[in-house]
Amino acid sequence: MAEPLRSNRDFRLLWLSGLFAALGGQMSAIALPLLILKETGSAVQAGAVGTVAVCAVLITMLPGGVMADRVERRRLMRLCDVGSLAAVTALALAVWNGHAPMALVLLVATSGAVLNSVYAPAAFGLMRAVVPPDQMSTATARLQARTSTARLVGPLVGGALFGVHQALPFTAQFLGLFLSTVCVALVRTRSVARTRAGSVFSRRELTAGLSFLWQLPYLRTVLLVFGLGMNFSFGALTFSALAVFSDSGRSGLGGGFVITCVSAGALAGALIAPRFAAERHVRTLIVITCWSCVGTAAVLAWLSSPLVAGLLCALCMCLSTVASIGFLSTLLVVTPEDRIGRVQSAAGFLSSIVQPFGPLAGGFLLATLDSSAAFGVIGCVLAVSAAVVTLAPSVRAGAAAAREKPEAAAGEPEKAGTPEPPEDTAMPRTPEGPDPEPAGTVSTRPATAPAPDAAGPGAP
Repeated sequence: MAEPLRSNRDFRLLWLSGLFAALGGQMSAIALPLLILKETGSAVQAGAVGTVAVCAVLITMLPGGVMADRVERRRLMRLCDVGSLAAVTALALAVWNGHAPMALVLLVATSGAVLNSVYAPAAFGLMRAVVPPDQMSTATARLQARTSTARLVGPLVGGALFGVHQALPFTAQFLGLFLSTVCVALVRTRSVARTRAGSVFSRRELTAGLSFLWQLPYLRTVLLVFGLGMNFSFGALTFSALAVFSDSGRSGLGGGFVITCVSAGALAGALIAPRFAAERHVRTLIVITCWSCVGTAAVLAWLSSPLVAGLLCALCMCLSTVASIGFLSTLLVVTPEDRIGRVQSAAGFLSSIVQPFGPLAGGFLLATLDSSAAFGVIGCVLAVSAAVVTLAPSVRAGAAAAREKPEAAAGEPEKAGTPEPPEDTAMPRTPEGPDPEPAGTVSTRPATAPAPDAAGPGAP
């Protein structure tokens, strides 16, 4: 019988590592654009930092998954830690000295995004070796709860520290990274590294994760419709609510309440997911989430109330988080250990690639239509996605169909090398849960693997 998670030393260390890194990353995420605005007075340059980081993540996400399957994952995470600490140290020292050049800020943001693309799938794979499969859903939920808490607390603390001195948020991030690095160094479990040769940038390697997902109809349909389509539509919905209830920027109270409710809904979903045995009811949860989003858009098209909007968006986000945790648990079980990095990167790529366009679409609708019509159009798009998820035979077959013969989609097993001997521990156990933190932030420390998050209801 597996030991409980609270007694699992390596899981506790990885959980704490992610907590320290996430808090530091969230503090710098709010402080960095404020720093650029203060240094340059240009909102365009402040926004460019985030754009550069997101683009760097999308470009390097698939190669990062290949690297995570080729190098022993704990070792790879430690190398990324060293690079992250170097980047954030340079930024913190520059701010303490009174001037952070735009070139340095862009370099730090880009390097952080690239390191994130490597670190995230490595952390995902190592977590599989740390936690046994029967604790998958509980571990994933605890990791998501940690991430949601960091998102609620980090920006508030970061903004307050920036008000005292603009270098304090980055100094706090350095301390968080240092503690996170120590925690990773103390982890005893090792993963198995592949010894197969070949270019990281070969077409076969880069598309291996996408090919695996495509060959399993259940995973393919859920990721394309729930992960990609719903992410896009929900992003448009939340941005439209933010704009409408902020009175076109004249008051941030209503819009801020809606966004806070979305974050609170994600946290609530992570806390209740273990009680619902999410991995056993994935299809039902996905269908309910999709139609809840449709209902929310319909209500907002008819009733203009920030209180109602916030509560409904929180409900959608709560349901989405529970459903996403269940889906992620299935993904972990069916993915062969030697390609978990590439599959995780591919799933993250699919769910992330549309996220920047949802707010853009919402803004376009508000610019061309009144708010009621805009919410109505978004509701129609959501209804199409909900109908596909409800009626698709592959989704109706449920997770069981994906679990039956994952080896068929994986093809012939790839050769793996002899793992590095563990320190005072057994070899990695059966695959398990990842760390569902978001990728693509401006943080100079790689975040962990993308999973359910406040970006939208379909984030895997």
